Amino acid sequence: MTPAPIAVALDAPDLETAARWAALVTPHVSTVKVGLELYLRYGPDVIASVRGASGVRVFLDLKLHDIPNTVAGAARAVARLRPSILTVHAAGGPAMIRAAVEAAPHTRIAAVTVLTSLTEGDLERIGLAGPADAAVRRLAALSVEAGATALVCSPNEVSAVRAEVGEEITLITPGVRPTGAATQDQMRVATPEQALADGADLLVIGRPITGAADPGAAAAAIAASLRRAT
Repeated sequence: MTPAPIAVALDAPDLETAARWAALVTPHVSTVKVGLELYLRYGPDVIASVRGASGVRVFLDLKLHDIPNTVAGAARAVARLRPSILTVHAAGGPAMIRAAVEAAPHTRIAAVTVLTSLTEGDLERIGLAGPADAAVRRLAALSVEAGATALVCSPNEVSAVRAEVGEEITLITPGVRPTGAATQDQMRVATPEQALADGADLLVIGRPITGAADPGAAAAAIAASLRRAT
């Protein structure tokens, strides 16, 4: 059975928990995601621990955002860990995105457009001309022109982004919550079925899976619901 197009966010308190969650979910999902906190605490060891013997794809979500030379050095440093996906902030600009792409040629560089925690009011306060879907489309187009082969956007914008960038670009959507799950700090959310229907390629799901009594069973249930919907 093909694993579901889900990246489980392993926002664990320690390395052992992250590795255990990864082992439980990898029969059911294609990808596990290592975020900034876990990577800063444990460094490269976390990648080997969560990859285990399964060879599951690792999504390294560091959201790099600095001058092009610094981002190139950082991307080159982590590329040796063979992550399938590495994130940078689209707001870093085309030169920075291009630097990451060139420094890590065997890693899919995903540009993060607008964080799912931001509201329209937040965008106005930080000086990013809205509405959110227009800002996301602008950043998406800029990123693809700079060589990014994946984009991160909320489920609310995925349909518009797909129309903007075409079928060849991988669209990754955080803010995915099964029906009835709490939204926590995510503001722009959708169900897994809706996100896929709107054009997403990879769904980032964390707490609805890792916070369950049995993360493996939770991952299997969501994977099954996606198979029924397609």
